[in-house]
Amino acid sequence: MPVQITDQAITLLAPSARSSYREAFANAQPVLDQFGISDSPLRMAHFMAQVLHESGGLMVQFENLNYSADRLPKVWPSRFQPTGPLNPGDYAHNPQKLANEVYGRRMGNSAPNDGFTYRGRGLLQLTGRDSYQEATQILRGSIPDAPDFVQAPDEVISADWCVKVAAAEWQQKGCNEKADADSITQVTKAINGGLIGLAERKEWLKRTKAVWS
Repeated sequence: MPVQITDQAITLLAPSARSSYREAFANAQPVLDQFGISDSPLRMAHFMAQVLHESGGLMVQFENLNYSADRLPKVWPSRFQPTGPLNPGDYAHNPQKLANEVYGRRMGNSAPNDGFTYRGRGLLQLTGRDSYQEATQILRGSIPDAPDFVQAPDEVISADWCVKVAAAEWQQKGCNEKADADSITQVTKAINGGLIGLAERKEWLKRTKAVWS
């Protein structure tokens, strides 16, 4: 029998969840079944731990790129002075300019505003034009009328599609198998590209394992 996700679990783990995310998880069981996430408590716990971290306890929809000048060199040391070439004061508290600088000309972003248009969104912070295109292709394989997320990127955070997008990304990156091995390091590398926030992710995993044991 598939592992169940319930409103009680969401309320326990994310009492301040956005209404759109709460609505999405109220209808998420078929999606979690389809992508194999509900096949075991361990998969469910790892998936939800990553989702809860990336979404700030189901409260964050968009990546926060509103950084101070002092913070920018710590987040992107190779880009901003003193070790990088860019003056952090030119990008501080300017999310659009910052996104286009740090995400532009990579991850499939090619048009002048692509870095900002395809900044991190949703439950697993989907980032980059290529990722939005990939999510479209994966979901249309089983849901032919899925949106084109490149053309409609805000659908990634909608109640109808946020869990589907996250589940598709999770499966595509082989995270079910990594969760089967109970390796939060491998799962985090797949989702994040590195190990940013690993300590916090481990804390979320302890909490989710207590729900899905």
